[in-house]
Amino acid sequence: MLAIDPVTILLSVIVILFLANVYKRSLRDKYKNFPPGPRPLPIIGNIHQLDMNKPHKTFIELSKTYGPVLGIHVALEKMVVLCGFEAIKDALINHADVFSDRPNVPMFSKTIRENGIVFTNGETCKVMRRFALSTLRDFGVGKKTIEDKIAEEAECLVKTFQSYRGKPFNNHTILNAAVANVIVSILLSRRFEYNDPTIQKLMDIVNESLRLLGTPAVRLYTSFPLLLGLLPGPHKNIAKNGLQLESFIKEIFTKQRQMLDVNDQRNLIDAFLAKQQEDKPESKKYFHDENLTALVANLFAAGMETTSTTLRWSLLLMMKYPDIQKKVQDEIEKVIGTAQPRLEHRKQMPYTDAVIHEILRFGDIIPTTIPHATSQGVTFRGYFIPKGTTVIPVLSSTLRDEAYWEKPYQFYPEHFLDAIGNLKKNEAFIPFSIGKRSCAGETLATMEIFLFFTALLQNFTFRAPPGAALDLTPDLGGINSPLPHEICAMPRT
Repeated sequence: MLAIDPVTILLSVIVILFLANVYKRSLRDKYKNFPPGPRPLPIIGNIHQLDMNKPHKTFIELSKTYGPVLGIHVALEKMVVLCGFEAIKDALINHADVFSDRPNVPMFSKTIRENGIVFTNGETCKVMRRFALSTLRDFGVGKKTIEDKIAEEAECLVKTFQSYRGKPFNNHTILNAAVANVIVSILLSRRFEYNDPTIQKLMDIVNESLRLLGTPAVRLYTSFPLLLGLLPGPHKNIAKNGLQLESFIKEIFTKQRQMLDVNDQRNLIDAFLAKQQEDKPESKKYFHDENLTALVANLFAAGMETTSTTLRWSLLLMMKYPDIQKKVQDEIEKVIGTAQPRLEHRKQMPYTDAVIHEILRFGDIIPTTIPHATSQGVTFRGYFIPKGTTVIPVLSSTLRDEAYWEKPYQFYPEHFLDAIGNLKKNEAFIPFSIGKRSCAGETLATMEIFLFFTALLQNFTFRAPPGAALDLTPDLGGINSPLPHEICAMPRT
């Protein structure tokens, strides 16, 4: 056997202890004056203190003790949580350049994580976001062309609801498909019937992934990707779903490339493919197939689920509060009558507009934004946050901020009405986030919500099925969606 010199062992132990001490001191220096928070345990940090189903609730409670800027240890990573409108605005608006990066998200494939607009940083993010916003405008977002498409889809939605003849049904898939058709019309220049297997499959992929993202198992995987990555679990399902979505998108744009006419660009994919053919350095550097795949996936997922979830909340809340539903219908009759709802009607309908705003506030669809990261070390509100620190703005805390809302935990449209019934703004109303990373589809989403909501309430009165209880508790998942339920759409005569 090989003998080991005791002196060598002793020297090795001394070196290890020395290096460990140096590392510990370097961490202490790096995180000197880090925001305060609860005392962590070794390895797991503060995970044992978090509500793993709805961690934003824990963050809000902790902020009452440690303040609006607090430090959290998730496994071995130190993060910063921002609660309350003032702190979030200060970071995302006043210090936008520092707080607009994204951290590495191990859950998603390399294609999605390093391309597109959601998870990227630097020039890639700027170029893709600029292209997305300009192309969405070119294909009608904010204009009459896309308004016409939404109005046509609203007619299809009304006919589908009518087919149930007042009998109970679950509206989840129907609303998903209607909203999906709007973004698909911009991406692909087509629409699907609500029972089409293709759109059903795509919706299932997105819905399942969003649901799984909010599960404790996936949150644990995000904290311990190396340890849990080889084990079975829902993170494997998310990865599988991502590959299926990427495969579908690549198949679509491969076909469109063969038929591309740069002088007759029909949709966003055509516009991207045309950019690839431009003889510019930017074309090769940024307008490659991986960026196209990720961008389309980003827009499809973001353009479908959150808007349809808002509409599901809207109908559930109208059933829960029939007096408010009646006031909206009275305003629709007064301003629109039997004509087709258009965006121009909105400015004449302050009560309906206030109700929609309150649905977005009360529904609290996205309680925390996709995590941000600091692009450089920064002293923020008296604390030092090192470069690369993950930052979690809790939007739920602004939509429930008692300093800005009279009845933060109640559904109260008067939050958005002044003393004489006109619509009033509230700066803490940021359901789409704020700053450089705010939702790129906000304009499209607000158009859809108004036109779909008014068309449905123009044609139906919504009631709960006989004997059904209306529960406003959000379901578990990556976003706050209503619990599964059925509705009765009673035709209005």
